Amino acid sequence: MILYHGSYKEITKPNLSFSRKELDFGIGFYTTSIKEQADKWSLKFKKRHEPSIVSKYEFDENIIDKISILKFDSYSEEWLDFVVLCRTGNSLGENYDLIIGGIANDDVFNTLQLFIDNLIPKQETLKRLQYEKPNIQYCFKNQDIIDTHLHFSGSYQI
Repeated sequence: MILYHGSYKEITKPNLSFSRKELDFGIGFYTTSIKEQADKWSLKFKKRHEPSIVSKYEFDENIIDKISILKFDSYSEEWLDFVVLCRTGNSLGENYDLIIGGIANDDVFNTLQLFIDNLIPKQETLKRLQYEKPNIQYCFKNQDIIDTHLHFSGSYQI
């Protein structure tokens, strides 16, 4: 499987020690199978007058049945509860090697922030999220899995 990571620099050897804690799925190396999503993410750096680079990886899918995976197929109540905990610094994801699920993009993030700030209730949040199509992200949480099964295959500048 081909995965992409948008950044301001080429990342040939992803390292979890550079990850931030309060992200969708907590500390991890975030990738996507959607090239356009990685391109869009990297363009945020260009707006800050930094380089806009997308790194490309081959992920060895043969490992899938042998690792601990948490997968969210939609913006569900379970996804919402998990992301809110992670974004507020209370990650539950340390027991997983890989978490797969929707990204809190700009539209989703705005709804999520209204919920976190107690401006809308959970049911209204879920109602709004049902109209959003998830952009899938793969959050690698295990450095050994990254080192042995996620292989850098090149990069390009936007």
